[in-house]
This record gives sequence, C-alpha cells and structure tokens, in this order.
Amino acid sequence: MIKTFRGLLQNNTSTRIRLGTNDGLTGYTIKKLELISENPGATPHNENVVKVFTTPHAITNTINFDDPTLIAAAFYTQDASRIYNPSTTIIVDNVKFNQDIYITVLQVDETGLCNFYLELEQVKLDINEATVATLKDMRGRE
Repeated sequence: MIKTFRGLLQNNTSTRIRLGTNDGLTGYTIKKLELISENPGATPHNENVVKVFTTPHAITNTINFDDPTLIAAAFYTQDASRIYNPSTTIIVDNVKFNQDIYITVLQVDETGLCNFYLELEQVKLDINEATVATLKDMRGRE
C-alpha cells in the first residue's frame, strides 16, 4: 500500500509526518520525494534544500549521508532566467522505519516557498524488524 503526503514547506521549518502505530509492526520505506516552487515563474531565483530524517534535526543546508537518521535529501533550483531544473533527489531506499519522520527545509536564497510530495510504501514488519526499527529511531543511529 502506498501512502502519500504533500504540503507547502515554510522556510527554516521542520514538518512532522505522523506514522507511529501502537504495535510498531507497520513499517515504511520512501519511494518518491518531489519538490516544486509555490509560484513557478513568479520569483526570479529559488533554491531549496529539503531533507527527511527519522528524528528531529537542526535545519541546515548541509547534506551528510554519514548521518544514519538522514533517509532522503532533495535540492530544487530555479535560475534567474526562470529555467526549472528538476530537483536532485537521493533516497536511501533500504531504510525501513515505523515511527514519525521529519522534513526540514532551508531556502538558500530565501525568495520562494517550496511544495513537497512524498510517497511511502507501507510494509509489514515482523517482531524483530519492528524492534530494530524502533530502537534505531529512539537512538538516532544505524
């Protein structure tokens, strides 16, 4: 089963996607993360760094895949001639999680808001996978 989430990201904020269940046996993996400007063509320049974490994080434009809680990152840019470049998106596709996730956004040039579209695939976890996923989320490490 695919679950989708979408929304407008405010600059320098973190958005919580609520996923936790009572038994923890429902897990998720990220299938798609897409970005688009709130007003395509209206702003001459737009750059957004969006990251998805399994734990709350500080909001920066630094992307460091050595951080085991970082499960996806995307960069959206629109240049001064209003040429839209497809977002560069990297998803760590082998990560299963069963707790809430957090999407952070930082507008590098602070000239326009960014929309996101997120697809998660729901997977059934056995008791061992659920325990491992929960402990990873609680500890914030691999």
